[in-house]
Amino acid sequence: MRIAVIGAGIIGVTTAWELAADGHEVTVFERRASVAEETSFANAGVVAPGYVTPWAAPGMPAKVARFLLSEHAPVRVSFPLSAADMKWMWRWYRACDLAAYQANRARLQRLAFYSRKRLDELTEALQLEYDRSTGYMVLLRGDKDRQMVQPGLAVLREAGVTFREIGPDEARAVEPALNPDTKFAGAIHLPQDGVGNCRQFALLLKAEAQARGVRFEFNTAVSALDAARPTSLAVWSLDAQAPVQRAFDAVVICGGVDSAALLQPLGLNVPLAPVYGYSISAPIREPLNAPRSALMDERYKVAISRLGNRVRVAGSAEIGGTPDRKRPAAIQTLYKVLHDWFPGAAQLANTGAAVQEWKGARPMLPDGPPMLGATGIPGVWINLGHGSSGWALSCGSARAVADLMGGRAPEVDVEGLGVERLHA
Repeated sequence: MRIAVIGAGIIGVTTAWELAADGHEVTVFERRASVAEETSFANAGVVAPGYVTPWAAPGMPAKVARFLLSEHAPVRVSFPLSAADMKWMWRWYRACDLAAYQANRARLQRLAFYSRKRLDELTEALQLEYDRSTGYMVLLRGDKDRQMVQPGLAVLREAGVTFREIGPDEARAVEPALNPDTKFAGAIHLPQDGVGNCRQFALLLKAEAQARGVRFEFNTAVSALDAARPTSLAVWSLDAQAPVQRAFDAVVICGGVDSAALLQPLGLNVPLAPVYGYSISAPIREPLNAPRSALMDERYKVAISRLGNRVRVAGSAEIGGTPDRKRPAAIQTLYKVLHDWFPGAAQLANTGAAVQEWKGARPMLPDGPPMLGATGIPGVWINLGHGSSGWALSCGSARAVADLMGGRAPEVDVEGLGVERLHA
């Protein structure tokens, strides 16, 4: 088939690769100048399937309300709030019941474990060399944090995830550079999880896809789909005067937050919202003072990752606001957490080094899991709504979509991951 993939973030690139590997003729349309330049650009890079859980969980609305008064809140509501944001928040609130959470958590974790397997297979088969390391540790600042993680640990045990509850001394043995002046209660160590540079992987896989014949058209926009001809795309280069019609046998929408607008003329009202995340990335000052792999500060929900010769600190979940306005308090929380745990790790701004401060829009559905597969509209397929877990879910989602498009049953159970959720 001649297939168009709309979007060249990590979801679009992995989808294009899997379709090309199946022998299809694939063209990818991307409005940016390269792959992985939006949500996939500077994320935390953590691949920890057991910790991929829905944001819509019992007790979360009360936590969000308490965070409104916190200086270093992991979840924030920003203004302006649009009517669409308010409607999304109401749907999220309704999804925070126990039964929905348990079902969605199971769906996410099935996909996440399968995706890690597929990521490892691709990395090995294609001999991809990108910044990555094994090991993930969740830092617990106090006894309250230890108590708060116990329900999550029960989930990990149920899923068969390998982990250990360890004390501060063992945690320092795993990560010797942890600040000796920062007291903490202990940690959860997950030796089989890890971290990888999402954008580097996307760039490498793009090259492999091109070698398979995939055509990438950058600086190119696509109009919303036409209900009369949904696989005929109105496409235009950003320096062109008018769009050109391009006909395909099938279209896969992987366009992040903007996917909803592309699908709306077809009668598919997908409740996607941008939930913004932040990160800072800086060169390592002294390797002995830097983390070996990836850690999560459980209290502030901030990840600290070693990516080659750089340290990346990522966190925050911000609903509302605008993509071009960085919230100073969110950035300051990242600096605070880095200083608490690894004060000498990075060359920061006051040293004259280049520190990258980034804000990205995670395309999130209110109940948590992504939507993938057939839309019910002939020739139109989707792979969207991965939220903050796009990197951790990308390879498995792409393989599942390619299998479904090829008329095969995916290796992973995709129950509850289709458009039927829109009508539940």
